[in-house]
Amino acid sequence: MMNTTADRQQAWAQRAIPAWPGYVGFLWALIYAVFVRFYQAAGGTIGLPGRLEKPETFYMASYVAGVVVLFAGFVMLALVKPWGKVVPASMPWIGGRRVRPGILFVPALLGSAFAVAHGVSGFITKALDLAGMMTIHFQGWEVVDVHRLILWDMLFYEPWFIVIGVLAGMAAFHYAQASSMPRSVIRRIAIFFISFVILLTALFVWAIMVLF
Repeated sequence: MMNTTADRQQAWAQRAIPAWPGYVGFLWALIYAVFVRFYQAAGGTIGLPGRLEKPETFYMASYVAGVVVLFAGFVMLALVKPWGKVVPASMPWIGGRRVRPGILFVPALLGSAFAVAHGVSGFITKALDLAGMMTIHFQGWEVVDVHRLILWDMLFYEPWFIVIGVLAGMAAFHYAQASSMPRSVIRRIAIFFISFVILLTALFVWAIMVLF
């Protein structure tokens, strides 16, 4: 017996991407923003194996990075909450209006691609540095233990980027499904997204090898 349209839609709904990546991504971003970036912006030295040339510039950069990460966390939360689809009625002037899917979906996918490519390319190039196949010249340090710096990046920072990128991507595709985006469109976007991540990763690896 052939499946009816209703049967296919029900099967598609049962395979829906869950909402939990949005919640976990929000917590992941919040923890990193507060306990890493804002901590370092306040002068914390854990994870900094050396002495910086311009500490004040680094503190400001860490603070800005923390704000950006925190904002990204709220975007991931919006992807799985009702107010990510319809503006709460309590909001003046725009309350009750539907949110266009692209406003959240496109930035979330771009951020996901950047984060995954950043983490994977960083891991690859630093592994090549440790293996003696290339040398990365780290800028902005008066004195630095390069070996410790690379290990910090490989064991902490780069995995954080990869995880947050995967969570953001999953939350974005959950949002697409919940917004009733056609399955065929989601599949095409997913193929393009994976191809874009691979291309961006290769570009980042090339840039690091050439510029640093």
